[in-house]
Formats: sequence, C-alpha cells, structure tokens
Amino acid sequence: MPSAVPATHVETFREFNRFYTHRIGVLEKGLLSSSFTLAQARVLFELAQRAQASANEIGDLLGLDAGYLSRIVQGFASSGLITRKPSPDDRRRMLLSLTAAGRRAFARLDRSSRTQASDILGGLSPDGRDRLLSSMQSMRRLLAGAEPRARGRVTIRTHRAGDIGWAIERHGRLYTHEYGWNEEFEALVATLFADFATRHDPVRERMWIAEVDGVRAGCVFVVRNADDPTLAQLRCLLVDPGGRGHGIGRRLVDRCIAFSRAAGYRGMTLWTNDVLVSARRIYEATGFTLAKEYPHHSFGHDLVGQIWTRDL
Repeated sequence: MPSAVPATHVETFREFNRFYTHRIGVLEKGLLSSSFTLAQARVLFELAQRAQASANEIGDLLGLDAGYLSRIVQGFASSGLITRKPSPDDRRRMLLSLTAAGRRAFARLDRSSRTQASDILGGLSPDGRDRLLSSMQSMRRLLAGAEPRARGRVTIRTHRAGDIGWAIERHGRLYTHEYGWNEEFEALVATLFADFATRHDPVRERMWIAEVDGVRAGCVFVVRNADDPTLAQLRCLLVDPGGRGHGIGRRLVDRCIAFSRAAGYRGMTLWTNDVLVSARRIYEATGFTLAKEYPHHSFGHDLVGQIWTRDL
C-alpha cells in the first residue's frame, strides 16, 4: 500500500465497496435471483457480445484464473449453454459460442439487470441521477487510468427545467472543493442564475448545457452587459470533473461567441479570477484579451479579479 495514502482514505474506499456490492446484490448465492455466480454471469455476458471467442480471450478480458474459467466453461458446456469447436486457424484453440439455450439464459439475466438498474435509478430525483451517473463516469476514468479524453458523446443544448438548480449546486460544490471558496460564492452564483431565469430576453440572452452521454457536464450563459447594452456578458462557465477532457469549455465559449455575434452585439466581456487557470486559457484561445485586473477579498480569500474582452 502506498505510504502516501491516508488510512482514512483506504477505509472510505473499502466501506464504499462493501456498501455497493451489497446494494447490487453480488454477494447473494445466485446473481439477480439466477443460478449463476457473478463470474459465470460475466462470462455469459461477454460470450453474448460476440459470435464466438476463445477461452483465452475471455480470460484475458475479465482477468480470470485459467483453471477457474475452465471449470465455468465446462459447466456451461455440460448444461448445453455453449458449444466448443476448434479454430480453423489453430486446431488446438477452441472457440466458444452460445447456444440458443445460452442466449435465452443471457436474455433473462440481462432483463433482470436492466430492471434492477431502472429500479435503483428510479428511486432518485432527476438531479440525483445526473450526479450519480456523472460520478460513476469519473470513477471509471480515474480507476482505469484513462486519459481525460476518454470517448463520450458530447451535446450542447439550451437550458430546460432543472438545469439552473443543477448549475447552482455544481458551482457551489466544485468551487468549495477545488478552491476552498465559501458560501458567498454560491450565493452570488444563485443570484446571477435567478436574475437570468426571471428576466432574460430569449432573443439576446441564452444559457447552454453540455452533456456527455446524456449526463450534464457543463454550463454557461450570455446576458446583455448592464453598463453597455452593446456588449454581451459571458457568465458562469463551468465544466464538471466528469466531463473534463472533451473540450467542453471551448465548445461552450464558442457557442456564446457565435450567438452573441448573431444577436448583434459589437463585443463581449466577462469577469473571472486569476486562479481559474483553465478558464483563462480558454478565454485566451477564443480571442479574449485581459482588459483589467484588481485585487479583492471575496469568498473567504484574497483574489485577483480580471475583466476580459473581445470584439465581435
């Protein structure tokens, strides 16, 4: 165990594993009230995803001991769930395929698994589901050691019911976690979003939500600048950790620029703080230049505020 990992972190990780394995029922004698163990069900699933495969391929994919997998395969063959035949390229290599009975067994397991997932997710609010799925995506990428640019379908859409509440909550949580900002920041964000929700002009002011595989992953909105109505004001750009690495921040800012240009603004402005390095890089890359900066004490910290502008 790496010495740098605090014991409390290790125990939190183990506690979650115990909770989750109990929650989805993998400790039961038969998975999803079936006659299959978890390992048997996983082998069945992998065989159902392909026309045929060798035992070595399935073993490497799942990380199963060769002897243990051999016993699973033998049991499936004895039960009439699979067929085995030599590979035409190498007679020593046996190819496994599900029989009709095997496919029926898989279909029953698959239906039960989908029902279980639907029941668990159905017990959560829409916002709770979004948060859970976003966290699960983050866990998968982190534990797999994958690059942040892991595949995912990104969509950008205008806001709808529930999005503003989500955006306020995510701003509050993320800025507290990543920068230690206090509740003053969440109050400011809530005020800005409330003003947008109750007063915005849909022709010249708009909000966008980014999604990765259907899960909220970012937001931003544009309003008319209060001091100069010929300028668009970009506000509350945020990319959730689960959506980082997909270029979402850049895509959201590009969408703001295109909308503001089409709406007839002559330029854009935004306010940020110098500690928000990733956001500043996006602003620079999309043509904004630093117009002014000044020290201030806000959100429990001494900060350097910045105003960025660009022509349209």
